[in-house]
Amino acid sequence: MLTKLFLFFLLNSSSYQAQQSPLSFSKIKSERVIIDKDSIRLRVEDINSKTPFQIDYTPLLEETIINYLENRQATYLELYSKSDYFFPIFENALQKYNVPLELKYIPVIESALNPRAKSRVGATGLWQFMFNTAKDLDLKVNSYVDERMDPIKSSEAAAKYLSELYARFNDWNLAIAAYNYGPGNIRRAIKASGYSNFWNLRGYLPKETANYVPSFIATLYLFEFAHKHEIKMKSKEMKLALTDSIPIKKMVSFSHIADKIGVPIDTLNFLNPSYIHSIIPNVKNKQYYLTLPQAYTDAFIEKEAEIYNMADLDYNSREKPLPQLYELNSRTVYRVVNGDFLGKIARNYGVRVSDIKKWNKLKDDNLRIGKRLIIFPKKFPKKQ
Repeated sequence: MLTKLFLFFLLNSSSYQAQQSPLSFSKIKSERVIIDKDSIRLRVEDINSKTPFQIDYTPLLEETIINYLENRQATYLELYSKSDYFFPIFENALQKYNVPLELKYIPVIESALNPRAKSRVGATGLWQFMFNTAKDLDLKVNSYVDERMDPIKSSEAAAKYLSELYARFNDWNLAIAAYNYGPGNIRRAIKASGYSNFWNLRGYLPKETANYVPSFIATLYLFEFAHKHEIKMKSKEMKLALTDSIPIKKMVSFSHIADKIGVPIDTLNFLNPSYIHSIIPNVKNKQYYLTLPQAYTDAFIEKEAEIYNMADLDYNSREKPLPQLYELNSRTVYRVVNGDFLGKIARNYGVRVSDIKKWNKLKDDNLRIGKRLIIFPKKFPKKQ
């Protein structure tokens, strides 16, 4: 049975990097923009009057907006076409939890609208969830599927989380700051400072968090008012098409699907970013889905049996086995001691050396005593 997704897809989307740190700014030269500080102030005051955010027009905020207009417009305008696909997904989720639609700009800051973005500390997806936060929000992660990279599921989780943060602080600026810094840290900063207003609290926050709300407002401003500064938005040359979500019955890879029905693999990766190896697994009591442009739906249904047969033949004849499927239910931090090496640590935790290297961005097998390693164990050493 097909599940219709009333979403728009950028049909001829370009490929993107599987791993990308949050917003890396473009080196494309920005066009000269018209800067009128009085007009900027009036527009910000208009935003303040229409949204639930308390926006104090400080020198810092003015400086941030002007900096973004002058130096970051090229990067943000590169994201404009992507926003045509992602913003409706974000808005649907935010609306469901009755939170401000302006929060759709958070993933612009967090991930540059890349569902497979990964930070150096392991935050993943459009909304950059850490593993434990994702687990608390019921996003599933295993060795084949990471729902933090699923645009729909992660956006629902983010909307839910933001609504919970607002319920704690009763202030959207503090909720946004807590999204970046953690609610416990914001509580401690409030207690230490005696302030419950973000703009007064800024001096008690680390630089990244202190600048996070101004960055959010500047991003909102640039997307909403680029035309007022005679910035020409990047034309949306990509075709739009409706998609279908199809239940998958057996393990199959994107390459098998592409070979049989002619859909570009870049398209499959764009629409199905949560499948880590570009393989849809088959797990007992768990249903996984393939999202396809409707133009390819009939072809898939017609050739579904052939696709599964091709996959079976391929997997049964492989010399190198497929990656093992296991749930990532916990996260631990291991401190390297004298005599440790990656093979020993991997055996102790029931994982592979390549897993440890991937989780910790290790380029070689060298370890120094005292180094902390992030591990998602399948078992724990007997001594623990």
